[in-house]
Amino acid sequence: MKGFTFAALAMGLLLAACGGKADKPAASGHTTIRLATDWRAEAEHGGFYEALANGEYAKRGLDVTIVPGGPGVNVPQLVATGNVELGVGSNAFVVMNLANEHVPVKAVAAFMQKDPQVLIAHPDAGIHSLADMKGHPILLSDASVTAFWVWLRSKYGFTDDQIRKYNFNNAPFLADKRIVQQGYLTSEPYTIEKEGHIKPAVFLLADEGYPGYAGMVLASDKLLASNPAAVRAFVEATAAGWQAYLHGDPAPADKLILKDNPEMTEDVLAQARDKMRANGIFDSGEAAGGHLGVMTDARWAAFFKVASEQGVYPKTLDYKAAYSLDYLPKAPAPVAKP
Repeated sequence: MKGFTFAALAMGLLLAACGGKADKPAASGHTTIRLATDWRAEAEHGGFYEALANGEYAKRGLDVTIVPGGPGVNVPQLVATGNVELGVGSNAFVVMNLANEHVPVKAVAAFMQKDPQVLIAHPDAGIHSLADMKGHPILLSDASVTAFWVWLRSKYGFTDDQIRKYNFNNAPFLADKRIVQQGYLTSEPYTIEKEGHIKPAVFLLADEGYPGYAGMVLASDKLLASNPAAVRAFVEATAAGWQAYLHGDPAPADKLILKDNPEMTEDVLAQARDKMRANGIFDSGEAAGGHLGVMTDARWAAFFKVASEQGVYPKTLDYKAAYSLDYLPKAPAPVAKP
């Protein structure tokens, strides 16, 4: 999970005049859209790359450039200051934090219906459910402590004395069978299996009721006011891109991903794509049948209820300011043929 500092965001807003135009026309006559992703190029961004490679953006009048993220990249700040037109929101807390701080940026689509956040245990540690993790040391990043840990503490009675610092290194987990580690469904389970020669027990929080979205498209209020048609076109094209990447030929997107991230490998992309399909990360629930990117008031209300009851946000917060349902595709994304 990638967090960000609101002090830095506030400073960035003061410098907004240095940013680019929100709807600057490209030389081709198309609308320029720079999309900042929340990490280095990976399968979790495959739908964006597929829409770019297959011309889904171009045929809707958009000239899209993908700007890969990484450590220290503050996507909401880039969007709020106009340095990019759109960004990828990693999880629902990122979006709700924006509303809480009155930052003029909101989510306009959620392509990951299930947040891929997982907890990982050793296969022979006697852990068969999330409830079994109570009392075990759990490796968590600082950002996670104020995010999905809030839900775990509320639902399972976990306590803060279980928390251990997670530095995105599998070695401490592999050295101690009692330890539980956070991870991403498409990442750490695979690397643990390769490094430790064990098949870990993996628990997808979304399958246990965690209500948060992930992989959201963030847009500034300025762009929404000045060019709503471009935002709708981007969301529609991205939905088609995800349909093609998951259920068609992913090669065009993978080629661009490997170019943008030379450290990525084809085996990592393939296993990530398989896990995303098998676990319904993009097309489960309300998104079934091709309604990719969908969000609902009910899901956001459920998320806000948990977070506010745990004191993360004031119960008086206008949480609906965090998102808009006005830019979702009107019809299901076309089903791609392999």
